[in-house]
Amino acid sequence: MLDQQSLRSSQFSLDDADIERRKIIVDLAAEDISRITTLKGVIAQEGDRYTEDFFRYLRDLGEAPALFGRRDALAEAKRRKREHLTALTNGVYDQTYVDQRAALALLYSRYGLETRAFLGAFHHLLRALGGDIMKRFPDDPNGAFQRFMSVKKVAFFDIGIITDVLTSERERTISQQQEAIRELSTPVLQVRDGLLILPIIGMIDSLRAKQLTDSLLRAIRANRARMVVMDITGVAAVDSKVANHLIQTVAAARLMGSTVIITGLSADVAQALVALGVDLGKITTTADLQGGLEEAERLLGYRVVRSAEAPGQRLSA
Repeated sequence: MLDQQSLRSSQFSLDDADIERRKIIVDLAAEDISRITTLKGVIAQEGDRYTEDFFRYLRDLGEAPALFGRRDALAEAKRRKREHLTALTNGVYDQTYVDQRAALALLYSRYGLETRAFLGAFHHLLRALGGDIMKRFPDDPNGAFQRFMSVKKVAFFDIGIITDVLTSERERTISQQQEAIRELSTPVLQVRDGLLILPIIGMIDSLRAKQLTDSLLRAIRANRARMVVMDITGVAAVDSKVANHLIQTVAAARLMGSTVIITGLSADVAQALVALGVDLGKITTTADLQGGLEEAERLLGYRVVRSAEAPGQRLSA
């Protein structure tokens, strides 16, 4: 279900230097690896039990219901967790090991497992591991404790990777949602052949101003538009950066063969533009959207007439 393409699409990546740095952070040394490799039999023997306990703990918490609702996804998650436990005691924590942990974290993220729930389940797993290690070496409690502490170092190494992936994927989802909202907040609509309307509502920051410019220019090219009515009735305030960006948008549209008419300038925005010293000499403005559409239609050669059969109806011919 998760392949290398999915892993590459994630924003999370570590190079060899990053991996070594993380080992230093958790104080993972050669003697720790030696201790960990002595536990292969312990963990391999109980790997299935640890895996089942881990996911049972999550299920009982009521976390990630989407994961438990998909038999194939849950089976893959258990398989990857079982592989994780095996790899944990092999003593090799390289790029392959990191990619395996990241793939498991991507699976968790895809099915909505929150970081807090993962940490709780992981702590539950470590507690079970610690108890079994102490039981395995009853005559050497100090040695058993040292082995467990070495395992905890790798566990924290793993936690760092998995929580970073979960956080990265969450941020990527939020970014995509914000981008979708920005797309919806600046729709470019075709009124008729050659005429587009761009209604803008709400605050305009530099990022949104750039996004609406990009959307407008793409729409001009796609529709071969010659006129654009940009309505800013719903814009309460414009700062100098946004004002300059709007001017640049008008200029860019002109270079693509399209004329922009700005409508709906409020008194406050008009005064702000004047106070900012914005050059409005080359911009066509009208008081409201209706006036802007009428001016655009006139420039395009449309003539609005009243139909005798439908009094009061405005038709374009």
